[in-house]
Amino acid sequence: NGRRAQGYCHFAVTKNRIPIAPHLHYPQFMDDSDKAERNLAIFMGLVLLSKCHELWCFGDRISPGMAIELEKAKRLGIPVRHFTGQCAEVKQSASG
Repeated sequence: NGRRAQGYCHFAVTKNRIPIAPHLHYPQFMDDSDKAERNLAIFMGLVLLSKCHELWCFGDRISPGMAIELEKAKRLGIPVRHFTGQCAEVKQSASG
């Protein structure tokens, strides 16, 4: 998962974007298996998301953390772009 996320961040850079990947950053100093620390990391990630112009979602599996981010983006009106695991953009239909 970490290696894939690193690749997705590199892809974003090649598209002249600044990637923000809290799931790569916070586990460096926070314990994901500790519920309180995980919840704090999710909260901090959502604060960062609120500063973003877009949310990019990669792959076809939506983790619980991703589901939280997608819902927050929807509430904030932040556009979501979907990509395959190989970084090909998946155009969403008008209904979703």
